[in-house]
Amino acid sequence: MQFNPVYVNAAEYQEMLRYPSTAPACADGTSAIVVDLNGMQLRGQVALPHTVTIGVNGSSDSVDLVANSQSVLDDLIAQVHKAPEAAALLMQVLRHNTTASIREGLLVESLAYSTLQHGYTFTQWLSTHTPSDWSPADAAADVVQTIRQDNVLTITLNRPEKHNALNHQMRSELLEALEVATLDPSVERVELQGAGPSFSSGGDLDEFGLARDATRAHLARMAQYAGEQLANLKCHTHAHLKGACMGAGIEIPAFASHITAAPDVQISLPEFGYGLIPGAGGTVSVLRRIGRQACAELALTGRIVGAEEAAAIGLIDQISD
Repeated sequence: MQFNPVYVNAAEYQEMLRYPSTAPACADGTSAIVVDLNGMQLRGQVALPHTVTIGVNGSSDSVDLVANSQSVLDDLIAQVHKAPEAAALLMQVLRHNTTASIREGLLVESLAYSTLQHGYTFTQWLSTHTPSDWSPADAAADVVQTIRQDNVLTITLNRPEKHNALNHQMRSELLEALEVATLDPSVERVELQGAGPSFSSGGDLDEFGLARDATRAHLARMAQYAGEQLANLKCHTHAHLKGACMGAGIEIPAFASHITAAPDVQISLPEFGYGLIPGAGGTVSVLRRIGRQACAELALTGRIVGAEEAAAIGLIDQISD
């Protein structure tokens, strides 16, 4: 696909917001619009469904992202170029979820994620991915451990040899553990942590793409959002992060009441690199913590965020000693 970003000034962009049909379409080879804000404060929600809008020379809520330097702009454009349709869909989801409820946001995220699992970029990645040697006999008896002490329930992800990568078994056991806290009103606090060097490296890549029916995948995902269950708990929830916290490894704990992270934490939303968007609730949880534009930048670039930056932008609440 030909890729030609369009450069417009604030007045031209304002006209596009009023009449979205006048904006260049992704089908024409364009899905990025660079807006020279030039000190003007545009108002209103982004209303260009087939584009990624990047503001320069100013700030505005009416763009998807803001680039404060030419190098940042070049990097964002390069990322969009890798998977234009996925980038446009990511922005659509984040725009919607800015004002949506948790349930509504997860519904839209899941539909988009299921769609992209059948997109060109992800299917190309899947065709080159070689699963690791694994058999059902390798499954641990308990990949999620729970300990109850007084009114505190401690939940530990327990696949340390895999950096607690979330597979189907772990997701199921995590949901069961959270169900205990949901049904037992005497639980006053939930502590969520990971065994070994990392909290979680995210979804297990060996299970990516196993569900080839998009409809069934969506319906199954809507019944398995551990983050939603964590968010709905009436008790205090505290997530303890360390090491790798990639994809689901930050999207799920971001629903917690409080997040403490070790100084060595490495946080990332890497899904766009596979032609996907965050699929474990990140377009809701991370969005609510750091805002739409910051979430869009992290999801689009997949860059790693350390403890100090995560605390500065509100992605975590505290750095542990």
